[in-house]
Amino acid sequence: MLSNASRMLTYLTAILYTILGILLFFLSEQLAPVFAWKVTPFMASTMGGWCIGNAWSAFFTARRWDWKLVYPSLIYLWVFGVSELAVLLAFRENIVLQHPIAWLYLLTISLNAFAALLGVYEWFRHRPAYETFGPPAKPFHYLLISPFVLIVAGLALYGLYAQVGDVGTNGGVFPEVMSLFTLRAFAVFYLSLCISAAVQLRERNLSTMLHYGFSSYLLVLAITAAIFMYFNLFDFSTHPGQLIYVGAYFLIGIPLTLTIIREGTGLRQT
Repeated sequence: MLSNASRMLTYLTAILYTILGILLFFLSEQLAPVFAWKVTPFMASTMGGWCIGNAWSAFFTARRWDWKLVYPSLIYLWVFGVSELAVLLAFRENIVLQHPIAWLYLLTISLNAFAALLGVYEWFRHRPAYETFGPPAKPFHYLLISPFVLIVAGLALYGLYAQVGDVGTNGGVFPEVMSLFTLRAFAVFYLSLCISAAVQLRERNLSTMLHYGFSSYLLVLAITAAIFMYFNLFDFSTHPGQLIYVGAYFLIGIPLTLTIIREGTGLRQT
């Protein structure tokens, strides 16, 4: 349904996210002070985890490139690119483009957003009919998706409307004080996950759900790894709300791991 140009853009997005993600994740201490706006090393490492996860998702989505199988993953990437670019535009006065890592972030998000606009345009042109294929999803799968949608929806809505100084923004959930810029960037990340997962509550094809879970898997692992890299920042006795941030990834990651082991990645559709 989507063109080869969209596919190539998705591959190119995967390459840029790979480079950006590796740099931010593994060189967070060095790159946080020269990033596009003021972030801490833990924030930079977490954003690197997003990027590594996006690279994984974009690569396997472009490789499989079958609309009925990969459309939730494309929706995630599209919403992420457009919404993160919107955050950059909203806080453009706070952006500092003095280091290559800042320019790389801007380029990657811009290309992601352009790929999204092209993909949406092509979808409107062709309006693909819904197809059923392979084994059907079972009630158990919807029970897994529903809590995930609720968790990320709550994080997204709070991050979109909260102001600096509100409950949870001063180390109450995330272990560091966030600027409004960073808070909104995190919020639209969760919004992207929420929207792309929510569309599957009406999905009947198990393989489509499995592909989405598989394409999101490295995202969960990378962010969880960033948590352990900076675990010394957490103080659960003083800020018990921080358990929400850590626990959310375990509540998502453990069932996702077991589902992939048991039912596969969505590649086999018969």
